[in-house]
Amino acid sequence: MTEETPGFDEKPDVPSGATPDDAEPKAAPQEGAAPAGDATAQIAGLTAQLDQSRKALDERTADLQRLQAEFQNYRRRVERDRITVKEIAIANLLTELLPTLDDIGRAREHGELLGGFKSVAESLETVAAKMGLQQFGKEGEPFDPTIHEALMHSYAPDVTETTCVAILQPGYRIGERTIRPARVAVAEPQPGAQTVKDESEAGEEKDNGPEEG
Repeated sequence: MTEETPGFDEKPDVPSGATPDDAEPKAAPQEGAAPAGDATAQIAGLTAQLDQSRKALDERTADLQRLQAEFQNYRRRVERDRITVKEIAIANLLTELLPTLDDIGRAREHGELLGGFKSVAESLETVAAKMGLQQFGKEGEPFDPTIHEALMHSYAPDVTETTCVAILQPGYRIGERTIRPARVAVAEPQPGAQTVKDESEAGEEKDNGPEEG
């Protein structure tokens, strides 16, 4: 007789009424598999983090734009101040030269601007003009208290408004900045001359009016 090896041909006991599949062990659930609720919570968390990152990025961008605008304003202000300082320095220098230019002008009027002195004087005037110095003031122009300084006053029958009749010292400006007003003699219309003129013109209009038929 052959001896049977115990345990090889034996089948596990199956309860009555149970199918063979019930006797097989079921697979254990996979480790690490997250329920659907946990995945939704993770997505919500990531979305919140993304929103915070976007908000922080917007704030940093706004800060950068503000700093850039402030820097541009600073550059414009520095450039404006630099130009102003330069104009003031040039104006101060040319103001110191005005008495010399006045002497040159008087020498020219008296015919004394000759020889080497004439050459030096003309070079000085050319340099002053290149630096922006402009002379103004002419006889016959209307008196303007913002650019003229009246040193002499008289009445004249041939003027209809306050007029500069003589330029005692020319005025000078740099651009729109007046560094010395023109010193002038002015003449005003004779008192009552305008009234007489108006009455005369009114009489002429009356005499030249249309004749009645």
